[in-house]
Amino acid sequence: MNETQLIQLNSILDTRDRPLHDLRISITDKCNFRCRYCMPREVFGPDFQFMDRDDWLTFDEIERLARMFCNLGVRKVRLTGGEPTLRSGVNDLIKRIRKIPGADDISLTTNGSGLVRLAPRLANAGLERITVSLDTLDPTIFTAYNDTTTPLDEVLAGINAAVSAGIAVRLNCVVKRGVNEGDVIRIVRRYKHSHVIPRFIEYMDVGSTNGWRLADVVPETEILQMIASEFPFERLDPVYPGEVARRYRYLDGEGQFGVVASITQPFCGACSRARLTADGTFYTCLFASTGTPLRELLRHGASDDQLMEAIAGVWRKRTDNYSERRLEMATTSPHVEMHVIGG
Repeated sequence: MNETQLIQLNSILDTRDRPLHDLRISITDKCNFRCRYCMPREVFGPDFQFMDRDDWLTFDEIERLARMFCNLGVRKVRLTGGEPTLRSGVNDLIKRIRKIPGADDISLTTNGSGLVRLAPRLANAGLERITVSLDTLDPTIFTAYNDTTTPLDEVLAGINAAVSAGIAVRLNCVVKRGVNEGDVIRIVRRYKHSHVIPRFIEYMDVGSTNGWRLADVVPETEILQMIASEFPFERLDPVYPGEVARRYRYLDGEGQFGVVASITQPFCGACSRARLTADGTFYTCLFASTGTPLRELLRHGASDDQLMEAIAGVWRKRTDNYSERRLEMATTSPHVEMHVIGG
């Protein structure tokens, strides 16, 4: 029995016995928004040099790497960006990934600006779940916080289009103190009686350009207090080990919401996520400074065995636990930017 067969028969565990279960694939580093917590315009302006298109993985290369990751235990594949709907043919890529054995859960994260046009195509391609970034229901705050000319109504219409197409929708709301705390309860009220599930995210120090401060974080406890003041709820058990969001159900049975508390309640100990950038760099942590390039292996004739051995070798050495150590660290190395690693 060769090494590849052994890999396929045994769970791939890192140094903390965390399995490889989730893969997030950024298919472009470009985005049509300039959200303040991700791509502030003063850094990512018209002169900023994004990746050359020739450096992006082709769909053939993405499909092949996704297959290798699934051979090693991945069961959840999420397409991200940048803004993934800006890359032509994303629905064709979804069709390809759906055919990979083991890719049981395929989803996509988007700012929602293209959903009115694309939702039916994405649904026909087999996409069953989508996450839309929605930080506010106030048009003025939306324009300023997301720094975009896309109107809020267009994103809201895109959410409705996805629901109408039969795609399950989750919302990601990054809550920043002094900016959009009031939107927590507004978003809950709007979507409580629908099948749309909001998730409120503690403002994180992803990347090195968003000016993150601990004082800007609205902690999970405060978010829960806001919601409980109007809608009693109870905690739900995780669907699977390593689930990112803590899930809650309203006591009247009318809906759910979630909270991602990476700052105040780090979940490094159960993290099972790998990340692949548009240029084929493999990262083992959202807050990583360096990654492992896989594109060169692909383009220099590496076999499937060699690709899986490279991926497994990196994962087995994985020690990442940044969120557990964040507040103890006086300084930190620059993190890969969110628009590159895909959130």
